[in-house]
Amino acid sequence: MMLERPSPSPAPGAWAPLVAHAVPVPTPADDELLVRVEVCGVCRTDLDLAEGRLAAPAYPLIPGHQVVGRVAGRGHDVQTFNEGDRVGVAWIHSACGVCSWCRAGMENLCPLFAATGCDVQGGYAEYLTVRADFAHEIPAQIADAEAAPLPCAGAIGWRSLRLANLRDGEPLGLTGFGASAHLVLQFARHRFPSSPVSVFARNAAERDFARSLGAAWVGDTTDAPPESLRAIIDTTPAWKPVLSALQRLAPGGRLVINAIRKERRDQSELLNLDYPTQLWMEREIKSVANVTRADVRECLAAAASLGVRPNVEEMPLERASEALASLRSGAAIRGARVLRIASAG
Repeated sequence: MMLERPSPSPAPGAWAPLVAHAVPVPTPADDELLVRVEVCGVCRTDLDLAEGRLAAPAYPLIPGHQVVGRVAGRGHDVQTFNEGDRVGVAWIHSACGVCSWCRAGMENLCPLFAATGCDVQGGYAEYLTVRADFAHEIPAQIADAEAAPLPCAGAIGWRSLRLANLRDGEPLGLTGFGASAHLVLQFARHRFPSSPVSVFARNAAERDFARSLGAAWVGDTTDAPPESLRAIIDTTPAWKPVLSALQRLAPGGRLVINAIRKERRDQSELLNLDYPTQLWMEREIKSVANVTRADVRECLAAAASLGVRPNVEEMPLERASEALASLRSGAAIRGARVLRIASAG
């Protein structure tokens, strides 16, 4: 059983619930693994696909790219995994390996980058295939549901934190406090123990959650923190928080936008960008594009060694549309939602 988006190229912002279909179990190519999916995390990028902000090459499409499962079969050339091994599958499904970006360790920018659950069928299903060299061993001490958000929400947060160019003791800000940000906060407290973290979130429950995880200050998106911030990581789907965040940056500060797409409904907000107060004094904006395999593996290793764990809410596969609709509504959640696949009928 799997979930597909039934119609191609939806109008941007149009909600299209997923529908269930039975399809054959895929056959792995010589260099691929067949993975029986145990759990799959729910990501806002899945909603972007469902609402047409991010278009897949072909429909019907099985979304899902935060996968943890067991190897159920392998191609003839695979030597690195055995049947029964537990593996993770991330947003990065493959890259060419030979272009200048891949050779420089920036396979996330490869022109032939392929994304799980977008360019190829994903993890809202009982089985999927993945090239063995793009599968990730899951540390034994991390449970399936806890591991699911790490290949995406965790890894993109890990990459964002690195791109923030923060030094210990410098203040960090986070706008939004969902699946990725609640992991960034935990990683930041380990990597930069002397850096106070300020969290901007529109929902009081999210602010309380951030405070419980060690945020030094919490406030609404438009509130002013106690001090200007050396770096801010934006994890929201909207533009307005970006403009507010720029006003909170210290001179020379960097805003890192951790998103593949932004909602189009408030793009006009960009016209309100005020150069003297939001960009001058060598403030800068850095976008994050995808993740590399190194990001995923470093994130998994750090989570295991530091004891960083996402807070998760499990739902059965049959409630995938409900999970996406909840994201769409902006309902508060403490951490991340994870679909339980293995027990689905």
